[in-house]
Amino acid sequence: MTKALLIVAALVDLALAALMTALSGYIVGGGPESMHAKGFAAAAYWAAVVVCVAAAVAGFILNRKGRTAAALIVAWVPPAGALVAALMPAPY
Repeated sequence: MTKALLIVAALVDLALAALMTALSGYIVGGGPESMHAKGFAAAAYWAAVVVCVAAAVAGFILNRKGRTAAALIVAWVPPAGALVAALMPAPY
């Protein structure tokens, strides 16, 4: 059961990273629809993409070392964080 939850978490993490990569042009791009994010905002956005991929890998590594609860928590943190961010109201 744990292995199945980790596989689902890894798929969700990688799908989230793919979605963020696909939408990156609207955040850090130079087009008219872009937010023209520079510097720290762009670095934080790409760090979030890296964390999504790293969480999936870290979940499997922790599971192999016998730390099952930590593996599940680490693997499911990015989707939970994305859900919380999606539920926040717009700042305007």
